[in-house]
Amino acid sequence: MPDLDPTFTALPYRALGAVALGRATELGATHADFRFERIRHQQLVVRDEVLQTAMDADEVGFAVRVVHRGAWGFASGVVLTEDEARRVAETAIAVATVAAEMTTTPVELAPEPTYADVSWVSSYDVDPFELPTAEKAGLLIDWTRRLRTGAAVDHAVAVVGQLKENKYYADTSGTVVTQQRIGLDPHAEAMGAGADTFDSMRTLAAPSARGWEHMTGASHDWDADLDEIPELLAEKLKAPPVEAGTYDLVIHPSNLWLTIHESIGHATELDRALGYEANYAGTSFATYDKLGTLQYGAPIMNVTGDRTTEHGCATIGWDDEGVQTQSWDIVKDGVLVGYQLDRSMGQMKPELNGGRSNGCAYADSPGHVPIQRMANVSLQPAPDGPSTEELIGRVENGLYVVGDKSWSIDMQRYNFQFTGQRFHRIKDGELAGQVRDAAYQATTTEFWGAMEAVGGRQTYELGGAANCGKAQPGQGAWVSHGCPTSLFRGIRILNTTQEAGR
Repeated sequence: MPDLDPTFTALPYRALGAVALGRATELGATHADFRFERIRHQQLVVRDEVLQTAMDADEVGFAVRVVHRGAWGFASGVVLTEDEARRVAETAIAVATVAAEMTTTPVELAPEPTYADVSWVSSYDVDPFELPTAEKAGLLIDWTRRLRTGAAVDHAVAVVGQLKENKYYADTSGTVVTQQRIGLDPHAEAMGAGADTFDSMRTLAAPSARGWEHMTGASHDWDADLDEIPELLAEKLKAPPVEAGTYDLVIHPSNLWLTIHESIGHATELDRALGYEANYAGTSFATYDKLGTLQYGAPIMNVTGDRTTEHGCATIGWDDEGVQTQSWDIVKDGVLVGYQLDRSMGQMKPELNGGRSNGCAYADSPGHVPIQRMANVSLQPAPDGPSTEELIGRVENGLYVVGDKSWSIDMQRYNFQFTGQRFHRIKDGELAGQVRDAAYQATTTEFWGAMEAVGGRQTYELGGAANCGKAQPGQGAWVSHGCPTSLFRGIRILNTTQEAGR
């Protein structure tokens, strides 16, 4: 495990936390927590071998959250003095005092053991923030150069977003946690024009909680992507439009992760299912009264939530309420059996997870209050399951879908359509060239109910996003979704150009 960054541990968060929690207790808080954060971002963007963007941002600050008179109070600050810590605690109490007059159900938190002065650091080899910017930009410049050697490629872009997040958490129960995680979000994309169309092709690597080794082949074959993309783009630009109709689909993890995110991940956030949250992604068709009875999908469908998977983008040791992270079932044998919870939701529904939060509280900055956020929500592979080639071999007339692109889903997470980077025709168990302008359309339960087979462990990959949005004011989060290649029967395919009336 790498060490905690000494430039973070040198900051005065322990002293500030002691003052803030002491003051909140003096003023009558029944619970108080203190969160100190330093968040570093860097984004590099290269277009056609020219560095266009090199953005660095550091955010340092702290927050105090209290339960007082049965209501939440929250305040934050950026001045790192004990006087400011005291003032912020007093402001949080004042907010709770006002909120108490409007709070009809007193806030209660699910119980959680005390963790005295523990620490956690994510798994990585090379801290990207310790490398020269010129070295990192040079790699992206080379990626665009390689892509532009393709005759069909008019332009190429390479991007990497980098995250280093340090957090210190302490609360009045005695829990004290210090943590550090690294994340990278890279991609390269080639763009070109055909006789009657313009399109692009992107690398398939997902964001990952890894260090710079993610960029140099430790977890993804960048060379294969960069070599194949120009030819794949040339084929796509000349490909015939898809004929709308019903097809069997073999969907690669680089596409299926997004369908999981939208139709399962957001739908099983308990605050949405209970109607407490509707921003960005709406509420959910998977309401609480359906727990244990909703046939979410086929009996081979097993979906877990976790914040513990190595290199998962939502992985952490303890969440922003001091809850040790876990893994749990969301869909078991095709049936809805669980939700994602924070401590207040865990107390509201004590029959879930033994009356305990499953560690899904997160705030994306010291200026934001923790909210219930998505875990790594993943479809499990089949023991000794088939390979991708075997799944394709089972299809007489279908499509093999690779890579994510655009998507649309309703505010109940139920009716949706998804496109992809590539749609390859399958004829009699063999790939038979690309088609374009394709999207698959279904309802959530119809789609997952049509899943006939899931691949084995050898087909399993972690996809994900670094820009999952929720709440108001909006907060962003990194999240991963693992899945195997999977086979779906009888899915509607749209021709997107025809649907657009062109």
